[in-house]
Amino acid sequence: MVRIRGQIGAWPVDLTVELDAQDWAQLAQHIPLETVSAPAAVAASGADDALWQTTLELLRQAGQIEGPQLLGQLSGLAGGDAAGKRLLVRLRHCAQVRMETGVDAPIYHWVG
Repeated sequence: MVRIRGQIGAWPVDLTVELDAQDWAQLAQHIPLETVSAPAAVAASGADDALWQTTLELLRQAGQIEGPQLLGQLSGLAGGDAAGKRLLVRLRHCAQVRMETGVDAPIYHWVG
């Protein structure tokens, strides 16, 4: 089911279109997936790599930083808490980073 809402001139539009599996398959045949998804994937990959490098540089410059403070900075860089948390998880598994349990919060250390 696809819902389309908007306006045509001054008239409001609220349209629901129901498609079965055969309709979706027929529609998918007309979409060039390779030309649409490949550049988007490359752009997303480049942005992810740049964000990851920025994350590593931030911790390297700090030397060590508590988890909540780091999460705040990463959330700002990544554009949201969920993306910031994903970066923290990635840091936990990074060979250049050591995480220790602090009194109130985890502490991330740069070990290079």
